[in-house]
Amino acid sequence: MATVVLVLLISFVASLTRSTLGFGESLIAVPLLLLFMPAEIAVPLSVMLSIVIALVIVIQDHSKVHIQSAKWLILYAIPGIPLGLLLLIYGHTLLVKTILGLLIILYALYSLFGKFRLQFENKGLLFLCGFLSGILGGAYGLNGPPLVVYGDLKKWSAKHFRATLQAYFLPVSLLGFVGYAIKGLVTTEVTHYFLWSLVTVIPAIFLGRYLNHKLKSQIFFKYVYGGLIIVGLVLVLTTWV
Repeated sequence: MATVVLVLLISFVASLTRSTLGFGESLIAVPLLLLFMPAEIAVPLSVMLSIVIALVIVIQDHSKVHIQSAKWLILYAIPGIPLGLLLLIYGHTLLVKTILGLLIILYALYSLFGKFRLQFENKGLLFLCGFLSGILGGAYGLNGPPLVVYGDLKKWSAKHFRATLQAYFLPVSLLGFVGYAIKGLVTTEVTHYFLWSLVTVIPAIFLGRYLNHKLKSQIFFKYVYGGLIIVGLVLVLTTWV
């Protein structure tokens, strides 16, 4: 029962963050869940939560989705997902998680002090961000960082940032879920924790939408960068401690 309580608390915080900022559910949920359960349970659980969150947000705010960006990010992510699954099963977890955590921190610090802005639809950047998000999503359920890079460079508003990322997360998370199911990772235990987590996930989604609509873009992205730094630190520390 103690594990269920922890899952409920983590799901609430992670879902609130995702609904407010548009990303971060898996960045928070996966490292924290890994403290008391194996990756084979934590990652599929996070992906299942991602599907629910994305579905509700897309229904709520579909008019604010940047369709073209979301479409290409999705298409470019598809070939990366099976590579991510192979990384999850056969990869060097310690090394990958450490590098990922450091990259997240470095990018967030750069964003806080840098002023570069993308002014056009760069297909190379779309491919890179989409493909990397597919790999990281398939491996650890961590699609977010490459998407945040793209959305940040495009300087989307808080509302568009949140909605567009969910239009990406929904089909990609569904594909990831299918992959986990085929590999036999969607077990009775995973489903048990998922059903319990809905108790806190649903109210967190609606509260997050309210907070998102209250944030101004400048403040919004400061929260985004701060969140990335914290998550990167958690990812590195939980890998080595």
